Order: sequence, then C-alpha cells, then structure tokens
Amino acid sequence: MRASDAERERIAEILREAVAEGRLEMEEFEQRLDSAYRARTHGELEPLVRDLPGVGPSAAAPAVVRPRTGSAVRWADRIGKPATSGGAFAFWGGFRRRGNWTVGKVFTAFAMWGGGDIDLREADFEDRETVIRCFTIMGGIHVTVPPDLNVDVRGIGVMGGFGERAKDEPAPAPDAPRVRITGFALMGGVGVEHKRSKAEKQRLREAQRERGRLEKGGR
Repeated sequence: MRASDAERERIAEILREAVAEGRLEMEEFEQRLDSAYRARTHGELEPLVRDLPGVGPSAAAPAVVRPRTGSAVRWADRIGKPATSGGAFAFWGGFRRRGNWTVGKVFTAFAMWGGGDIDLREADFEDRETVIRCFTIMGGIHVTVPPDLNVDVRGIGVMGGFGERAKDEPAPAPDAPRVRITGFALMGGVGVEHKRSKAEKQRLREAQRERGRLEKGGR
C-alpha cells in the first residue's frame, strides 16, 4: 500500500525520539530519516522503526507516536491544563520555574534581595488569558518567552528597569495564549526575553534539512 505524507512524518517523529534517547547514532538517524522521506510504500517504512521499543508491524499507524510535550505540542493542546504553580517567592535566595510545567491563570512572583527565573518556552497554560505579576525589591526576575507567544509587557521600574528584548524576533501565533506581564521593580529589574528553546532550534534545523532533501529529491 502506498504511504502518505502524514505516515512518513509519523515515522520521522519516532526516529527523532529514538535519537534523542540515545537509541540511534546521529549518522544512522540521518540515514533512516532520509529513507523515510523517500519511502513510497508501508513496506519501506516499517523496517525503519521495527527494532525500536514499542513499535510493531503497524508502525505507520498514529498509535505508535509518543505524546509530545512542551514546545513540540500545538498551542491548542497546551492550553486548559491544571495549574502546577500559581506563584513563586525568593528572599535572600532564588526561585526557578522552567521545563514542562503549567502556569496558573494568575501567577505572582516576588523577589527581594534575590532573583527568579520564569521560563515559558516549554510550559503549558491553565487558561488562554494569563497574567504574570512580577514584584522585586533590590532583586531581579527574568522571564523567558517563545517568540510565537502573545506577550504584553506593562510594568513600572523605580531606580530600576521593567522591559523586554528580543533575541529571536517575536512572531506571535494567532492560536497562542495571551500573556500579560505586569508588576513593579524597585532598585531592581524585571526583564522579558523572547528566545527559542534549544529543542525548538533543533527541530527547526531538522525541518530545514528535510526540506532541502525533499527539494533535491524532486529535481
């Protein structure tokens, strides 16, 4: 039976997971990935993942794809999760919220003579509309957001700063949640940085390589 583009992409995702877990060397991963995108039938696809855990003869079926987390998931699937954190506090110390966590609808952070790190790049969201309130006194809070997140920064800095900068050019997605970052910084600072995660950068590089291979194959 002829394989569809969707089935080829599902096999490619299994291979990406395998190389991330160390089950495939990069050279073998690239060879199999190239074969996956060149495959025309199910019979050509199945051997590419037959020796990987949890993969059987029906590898081309959607059921074999492992659930994605963080930035690998569509925005629609990252909204509406139970909150795992609604706030953070630091006094003569620090706090960190990063990785795969779920932001509460209202998240309040406070840092005095200390610092905090809030990373939303791999986070899920309790609600489509989120408010993050940051308050710092002689301390600092750093908020990192993905470029495609809808972010509105409105804070006040007194003898300090409250602002944003873009390491990767912001390009908000229409289906992304809206996050309003507000608060107050006294003799300290709150900074919001638009930046892609390492995992997202790797996915973009892989997508570019795959497009290049497809373009060469179509010539």
